[in-house]
Amino acid sequence: MSIAKEFKEFALKGNVMDLAIGVIIGGAFSTIVNSIVKDLIMPVVGLATGGLDFSNKFIRLGDIPPSFKGNPESYKDLLQAGVAVFGYGSFITVLINFLILALIVFAMVKFINALRRPTPAEAAAPAPTPEDVLLLREIRDELKRAPR
Repeated sequence: MSIAKEFKEFALKGNVMDLAIGVIIGGAFSTIVNSIVKDLIMPVVGLATGGLDFSNKFIRLGDIPPSFKGNPESYKDLLQAGVAVFGYGSFITVLINFLILALIVFAMVKFINALRRPTPAEAAAPAPTPEDVLLLREIRDELKRAPR
């Protein structure tokens, strides 16, 4: 089998296409979650903590170059200047993004599993008896009625 044919078989399998669609939707969903955290949750957290802005929390590890023209208290300015900084505020924001995304995925899986569960009527209904078992029962009943 040629490599091209083998790859075509692999790429056109249903689960590969499902995965590709999931990755694309996941990327779009990640953008939404990032916006929720950045634009909705972090301002509320900042307000609750007395105006604390996590995005600008860092520890400067390197020296500021003499040609630096930005604000030495700005995380973005220091990064643009190439100064080594330990941006723990950015990490906190990403961690909150992850926790929200994990919570949403968990809720979605839980919801889908609930939809897949059979209803009580479906669970209580007995499965139909297979034809071979019915035939064997008929034979048994005929043998019982037959004279000996």
